Amino acid sequence: MDELTPLSNATLDRLPRGVRVPRYDRAALSPGILHIGLGNFHRAHQAWYLHRLMDEGQAQDWAILGAGVRPADAATREKLLAQDCLNTLIELDPSGRAAEVTGPMIDFLPVEEGHATLIARMADPAIRIVSLTVTEGGYYRDAAGGFDAAHPDIRHDAAHPEAPRTAFGAMVAALKARRAAGHGPFTGLSCDNVQGNGAVLRQTVEGLARLSDPALADWIAAECSFPNSMVDCIVPATGPKEIALARELGIADAAPVTHENFRQWVIEDDFCAGRPDWDRVGATFSDRVHDYETMKLRMLNAGHQLLANAGELLSVETIAGCMAHPAIAAFFTTVETREIAPQVSEVPGMTPEGYARLIAGRFANDAIVDTVRRVAFDGSSRHAGFLLPMIRERIAAGQGIEGLALAEALWARMCTGRREDGSEIAPNDPHWEMLAEAAARTGADPAAWSGLRVIYGDLAEAPAFTEAFARWARRVWSEGTEAALRAYVAQMAGLGWGGG
Repeated sequence: MDELTPLSNATLDRLPRGVRVPRYDRAALSPGILHIGLGNFHRAHQAWYLHRLMDEGQAQDWAILGAGVRPADAATREKLLAQDCLNTLIELDPSGRAAEVTGPMIDFLPVEEGHATLIARMADPAIRIVSLTVTEGGYYRDAAGGFDAAHPDIRHDAAHPEAPRTAFGAMVAALKARRAAGHGPFTGLSCDNVQGNGAVLRQTVEGLARLSDPALADWIAAECSFPNSMVDCIVPATGPKEIALARELGIADAAPVTHENFRQWVIEDDFCAGRPDWDRVGATFSDRVHDYETMKLRMLNAGHQLLANAGELLSVETIAGCMAHPAIAAFFTTVETREIAPQVSEVPGMTPEGYARLIAGRFANDAIVDTVRRVAFDGSSRHAGFLLPMIRERIAAGQGIEGLALAEALWARMCTGRREDGSEIAPNDPHWEMLAEAAARTGADPAAWSGLRVIYGDLAEAPAFTEAFARWARRVWSEGTEAALRAYVAQMAGLGWGGG
């Protein structure tokens, strides 16, 4: 398209036909939610639900203030403020594309050392929900899942609560100000892929508060709410291709977001200061969030790791490409049905077997260019959160873990930093140096990896795990990834359904 329309409030009525635009008066919106971590996922998921609710004339006093605590967030802020915090969402499906511009966010706060502006806005009683997408590894947990009070960032925030480094330190400072002013609390809403994400957020906020102000921690424990939630939508990173897609639509958007044609949001209805009626536009309020999130985290998020580590080693660039690769796809399907589905409970309207078919179709959507590099990022958090709990459960029940152990061996092999064609895998984990050092020794000594207690905890001394890992690691190193994948699938086919 030759003529581009820059995205702004003033140009909404000039956008190309077929692009859905907000049906509400953005000038009339007032803030009720402050969201920390304005990545693509938030804009395609939580913000979209609020946008659609506003389209129905609801929730006009629940607009979003964006915020970030990392220096890199400043670049996102600059892009979004330049287009009045509007965002183009492009739904990608093999049958075609659909686009809409969303506008529930009305400002993006300055990203500054000490976070004074962020604290002041969270202290405002108009803000009734503080939500977060800060990644699975961003909650300062130790290897056992408890609060990591020894982390340097946490020690800093405990010693300097008035000028914190972390989002959680800013939340504690804001809650202290609200309590001192006689204002009520806000709800803390995690939207990250963490099992029991609300309980984890509570643990971090209360734990940090207790280090500097035990009385405040008691008030937070008694007054604040931290509902658990399950979030689901495949949202690739934005790069030149995604910006070009927006331009093909006739829109000059510096930060467009592409996504699949599926969303799910299941939330505990536990909001101490009120909430929007997100269920009017497709969200689900339920007291069975744990079952929904277990299904999603174990089947979809763990499934992502099954694909991405193998794909990286075999130079397959995308998740859809992994599903088109016979050996990787067969490995994925076999582990999902044999070792993961039995660890998952049915939820209303969906069996684990049906969910496995659903996610296989979603992963195979080649209109979504979701890279294995993005999915494999931070394996030290993702394997610990998505795969290791199932390994522990299956060992405790006397069940086989061959496919899950092979997945760990593939991750170890990936962390050597070389694909099987000899090309380099760039560092892709906050703990890459440690992992790469262990991976370099694993071919000769599998215990160099399986003995990493910071990752595996008690599994590092569990023979059922260490022996299965050693078998597959030796095979991956000696015969290669594809041969190991095929050997596992053949082994499971020979065992039949009674052998897993």
